[in-house]
Amino acid sequence: MSGPGLFVIGASHHQAPLEVRERLALVSEGGLRADLAAVPGLREFAVLNTCNRVEFYGVGDLDAEKSAQAAYCARQQFSAADFERIRFRLTGRDAALHLFEVASGLDSQLLGENEIFGQVKEAYAAAQSCGSTGAVLNRVFQKAFQAAKHVRTHTRISSGRVSVANVAVELACDIFGSLATARVLVLGTGEIGEGTARAFRSRGAADLAVAGRRLERVAEVACDLGASTMHFDERNSRLADYDVVVCSTAAPGAVLAASAIAAAMKERPARPLLLIDLALPRDVEPSAADLQNVFLYNLDDLGRIAERNRTAREAEIGRCKALLAQRADALWEQLRPALSAAAPGVGAPRRNPDEAGQAASP
Repeated sequence: MSGPGLFVIGASHHQAPLEVRERLALVSEGGLRADLAAVPGLREFAVLNTCNRVEFYGVGDLDAEKSAQAAYCARQQFSAADFERIRFRLTGRDAALHLFEVASGLDSQLLGENEIFGQVKEAYAAAQSCGSTGAVLNRVFQKAFQAAKHVRTHTRISSGRVSVANVAVELACDIFGSLATARVLVLGTGEIGEGTARAFRSRGAADLAVAGRRLERVAEVACDLGASTMHFDERNSRLADYDVVVCSTAAPGAVLAASAIAAAMKERPARPLLLIDLALPRDVEPSAADLQNVFLYNLDDLGRIAERNRTAREAEIGRCKALLAQRADALWEQLRPALSAAAPGVGAPRRNPDEAGQAASP
């Protein structure tokens, strides 16, 4: 049996279409962490779960990798054979480089987008809080954050409006022209929902409402943006009042049924309705796209739109990859001896998070 090594296993928008990513998305990250903590030989691990990817970074032997993958497939009730066909696996220096590129926005559906940096930081913080990182992953993640900041500072990879929120607003502007008279409703007040509401407000949307299940959070976002609030349970009965509806909830299934959208359109047959579904799993039943005068866009649709607008950043990809490769090479030269020797200090799950942070100091 080989000694412990650094690895990443995952699937993203590169391999899996939206309908498959819905099945891969974790409902209970805590439950999976408990499963992974019980895997023999898995010395360290961290889970990155976003709208466009689910990835497992770990330190362990090949048997631990296989067991971690099996635990994930079992929890998701996803065929292990099907997962093998769409997943990717990287080890050693390549695994570190992948994380560098992910944190920098180079591997994103929207090239150069900024949200992923915060999502990677949250994933790392969650792993630290449950004590599942050690000397290796602490070092890899911290170096990834440094690398991401470096390329964003020294290249133009993030130039222009690079975010799901901004692409959504541009799409609304294309359909309605000025947003001054458009009525906009945002369902969901998490980071994506708030960011999208803020983008609409900044582009002149005067009539803006927010809704969500956490009333205190809804009130906080509405107050900050000068928006009105709507009770989440009123979303169907008041749907006809709005021209643009942005959905970004964390619900396990659709929150807007095609039947409710069809009923709303009977009240506004001559006015188009733009539905922007930023959720995974999706918030809007896909069949709503077949309704007359309804324009439904999901995450993959926005990704394709952004792809057409990436020319200004395309030339920066090679430069960014070269900068990140140099940093990954340097990191791997530092980590390889410790992994080869399987040193006692190479990460144990359930260690004290404060001690883990100290071990990772540059």
